[in-house]
This record gives sequence, structure tokens and C-alpha cells, in this order.
Amino acid sequence: MISKFETVPNFIDGKEIFANSGQLFDKLSPHDGSVLYQVTRSSFDDVNVAIGAALTAQPAWSDTPAVRRGEILRAVASGLLAHRDAVADIVAQETGKSRANALGEVDAAASLGFFYAGEGQRLFGRTTTSGAAGKWAMTIRCPVGVAGLIIAANTPIANVAWKVFPALICGNAAVLKAAEDTPATASIFARIAAEAGLPAGVLNIVQGLGRETGPALVDDPRVGVISFTGSTAVGREIAVSAGKRLAKVSLELGGKNPLVVCDDADLDNAVKWICLSAFSNAGQRCAAASRILVFASVYDALVEKLIAATKAQKVGPADTDDFGPVINERQLSRMVAAVEKAKAEGAQILAGGHRLQDDAHAAGFYMAPTILTDVDPAAEISGCELFGPVACLYRVQNYEEALRLANDSPYGLTACIHTQNFDRALDFSRRVQAGVAVVNAGTFGSEPHMPFGGVKASGNGSREPGTEAIDIYSDLKDVYLSVARPA
Repeated sequence: MISKFETVPNFIDGKEIFANSGQLFDKLSPHDGSVLYQVTRSSFDDVNVAIGAALTAQPAWSDTPAVRRGEILRAVASGLLAHRDAVADIVAQETGKSRANALGEVDAAASLGFFYAGEGQRLFGRTTTSGAAGKWAMTIRCPVGVAGLIIAANTPIANVAWKVFPALICGNAAVLKAAEDTPATASIFARIAAEAGLPAGVLNIVQGLGRETGPALVDDPRVGVISFTGSTAVGREIAVSAGKRLAKVSLELGGKNPLVVCDDADLDNAVKWICLSAFSNAGQRCAAASRILVFASVYDALVEKLIAATKAQKVGPADTDDFGPVINERQLSRMVAAVEKAKAEGAQILAGGHRLQDDAHAAGFYMAPTILTDVDPAAEISGCELFGPVACLYRVQNYEEALRLANDSPYGLTACIHTQNFDRALDFSRRVQAGVAVVNAGTFGSEPHMPFGGVKASGNGSREPGTEAIDIYSDLKDVYLSVARPA
């Protein structure tokens, strides 16, 4: 039976255990700052044990036919749906988001699981011709071995699924470093996986603080592939550390994503998608729209509508609210300071710009939905990811200026354009420097069967999920058969 947590443990070799040190840390509610529970605080020694368990379990899992691996992962995805309410309760509690949003996230995680379960029937290599007579040539896919998975807290159960399912379908065993702000979400996934029949040691969950556990996973030579979702700064450190030992690395990093509103755009539709892209999930999306580029001819009309829509946003944990708190006080303080600095440098605050301090929000980590204008494109706030409900408006004169400004960023994750012009839409999709381009919607909305990732400082060129993730978690092997002509 799946139950809730009083203290959140590690999950290693099929067992829930606590850190060798016995140390714990508090997990706080983003909604009211209260202690939800304590979490085991792992160290290098605990990560070492988890890697050992994965290393021991991996050969038998690899020898399990891929179709059978898919059947087990399908049972895990079905288990997510069977325990949908319990998982959503934990997600909502740990993040402060509404239960309706948490339920949607569980459904998305299960959908991704079903997709990768099917890939057990499609772990394709290829057969091809050889230049030599009597020689057959083909490729087959082989697991990397042990996969080290490090995730963020913004969409916790989806993030777990995003990493675990493709790693396991390829025949790897995994050690997942849970996000310290959403520890119980990772742990309930492990319970569900065990209940569904996943063998002990194939999936191991390590709790703890990132700086204390992450390097132990990244630096261990027994870990063949590292997949990380998080900040660009940490991603660079991982790339250097893993690169020293030539480990495979997949990095899905930050974004400072542009949304362009042209002079022929449907302004009401644009405002709807700006609010969703900038504010939903409290702006805690790598794919959030934080730079809104608006043609001068419609700027004033767009701003009027956007201010009204922003001020109408309902902030709180209920299903009737538009978005909830940010994940912790450290993040909240950082974004408030960034807005204050931008204001001191000449930016104007059109809406929000502060922490919510009324009785309903003061105890939690709530940022008012914030719109800034008169922001210098070279200012710090124009180039750094805040990961909160903060967006900056920029006035542009024409399409070419909008495209130039959209591309004038260290990041290149997602981008969107609102226009009725077919030529503009296709030209933008081709020329914008981003891994994802969207027309007349938002900057977010990845689907399980589609590759997601960015260019420039938004990643290292890898793509997850989609079938492209199979390339991250497997290695190709050439196989040559010399066939004699029978007598």
C-alpha cells in the first residue's frame, strides 16, 4: 500500500533506508512556511552505496528482453494512475501548486511512461550493406550501464518520469538524485515502481542537498551517463567534471525565452498566452516566457490588456487560482532583489514587483505576477533566468528587430511568435535561435514523443524526451557477420 511520509528516506536496492550519518533536514511548505516533514541528508557514502546497488542490478536488467522491460515500465505508469490522487497530493503539498495542476502533472508523467514502455518494442538498430562480399553489417543498441539522474523541483513527478523511463527502457540501472525541495515525490515514485515489479536496485533514490550528493554521483567512474535538468551554472560544472572522465552527459538548462507579438496578432490570444507562459507554475519553467517583444504599433493596446489580465491573476494553492508560490524563500528573495535592481536602473513596474504580504500569502513564498517595461536589453534582468512570475516588455519597430532581439540572449531554449502572417511564422521558426519554436500559443508545452532541449547556454545539444532520448541512454555497436557461401 502506498502511504504518505513522516520522514523521507532514501530508496536503495529496493529498501527504504536513512543516511549513514543519521542527519536530516527540514522540507518547508511553500504555501505557509511550515515544516512538512524531515528528509534524510545523504553524503558521499550513501551515494556510493546507491551506485553499488545499481551496478549489481544492472546486468540482469540488461539481460531482460526490452519488450519485457517495457511491460514492467507500463505497469509502473499504470501504477502512477492507480495512485494518482496520492501522488498529486504530495506534489501539491511539496510545490504549493493547485491539486488540479498536480493531477495534470501525474497524468503527463504516466503518458510519458506509456510512451517509453512502447519503445521496448522499438529499440531499433539497422541493417545495411557492406563493401565486402559475404559480409553483413548492422548496428544494435546497448545500455550505457549506470545512469546518474539529477532533477529540478518545478514539475517534480514529470521530471522524475522524464529521466527514469528512458534510462530504464534502454537497460540501464539508475541512481536518481531527488530535488531537495520535492523529496517525497521521488520517493513515492520509487514505492510505486517497486509495487509494479521493478527489480530491486534498478532504480535507486538518493535524498540530500545538491552540493553534498551531486558531485559524488557526477564524479564516480562507475556512472556511465549523467542527465541533469537545472541551472546553466550547475550544468557547466557538471560538464567539466563529467568531461574529465569522458562520461556521456545530457544537460537541459535554463531559458530566457522570447514571445513576439506582431502588428497583426490577435491581441486577446497573445495576452492569454503571455500570462500562461510567464505566470503559470509561478513562472517556474525553463520554458517560461520572460521577454515579451511587442511591435510599437500595437504596444499600447497590448500593454493595456496585459496589465488588466496580470492584475486579475489569482495567486494561491486552490484549483481556482492561476498559480501558487515559488518553491522556497531563497528563490523568492533572489527575484525580488532582481526586480529592485532593474527598477533602480530605470525599469518601470507596470504590475507586481513585490512579495505578497497580505494575510493569505505572507507566511508563504508568494511573488506577485510582475510586468516590467523600459528595460534595457543589456540589463542584467534581460539576460538572467529568474525562474519566477516576472516578465519584461520590449518595444520593437518591426519583424527584423524583433527577431534580432529574440536572438540576442545567451540562452536558446524556446520561443514563440504571434502573427497571422504565414511567411513570418515560418521564417521565425527557421531563424530563431531556440530548440523549440511555437506559433500563436505559448513558449511551453512539451509532449512525450517530441524532443526537447536548447542551444547556446540552454543545453549541450542533447534532447529529452522523444525517441531522441534513446541516443542518450544507449550506445550503438557495429556488428559484422562474415557469411561463407554454403557448399
